[in-house]
Amino acid sequence: MINRIIFRRRPWMAVFAFNIVLTNQTNSKHMKTRAQKGEELKKAKVLLDKSQALIFADFTKISAEDLRKLRMELKKSNANFLVIKKRLLGLLLKEKGIDPNLKQFKTSVGTIFSEGDGERIAGPAFKFFSSLEVPEGGAKDMWTKKILSGYDFKTNAPMDAAQIVYIGKLPPREVLLAQLLGMLASPIRSFMYLLDQKSKAGGSSSDSSQPASDPEPEKVVA
Repeated sequence: MINRIIFRRRPWMAVFAFNIVLTNQTNSKHMKTRAQKGEELKKAKVLLDKSQALIFADFTKISAEDLRKLRMELKKSNANFLVIKKRLLGLLLKEKGIDPNLKQFKTSVGTIFSEGDGERIAGPAFKFFSSLEVPEGGAKDMWTKKILSGYDFKTNAPMDAAQIVYIGKLPPREVLLAQLLGMLASPIRSFMYLLDQKSKAGGSSSDSSQPASDPEPEKVVA
């Protein structure tokens, strides 16, 4: 009763109280419980133990549908995308003796955990971000700039964004090997062709240098 009287006399207080309740309800929906954070930490640890490479990316302003497509594409390369607090991820990485300095990134960070090395996962990551539609007036590389950094456990070395993008633009390893074999085989084929032509030319000249045999005398029939 007292609250009703106060709200009637001071309507702005009713609006203020309503906003507080609404904000608390909204935050409670988005805030993760301790149990949820524990499950995420457990999942990240399992993925990290199986990973040979990591790529850190800014996923803000990317739609849920596009993130779903990213996860589907990554599964084809034995990789997973997981969003976990930078502080928790940093603790896990420090257990591995790695300090990627995630605090330098001011945005939320998602992590690509790859069972393949950095060369194998850079391609799918770059392909996804470069395929996102650029809004009118936006920079062409606005999405690829969301690739922040990474780490390759195979070489025990960090990867910066420029390195990941450069590797990501290259053709797949199988295609590069096929191109290399073609380049190596081309001179060999040319050399074999020259040997074959020289052999044929030498054979024909030796035949022409032999003296012609004298014709047999005609037999006279008595």
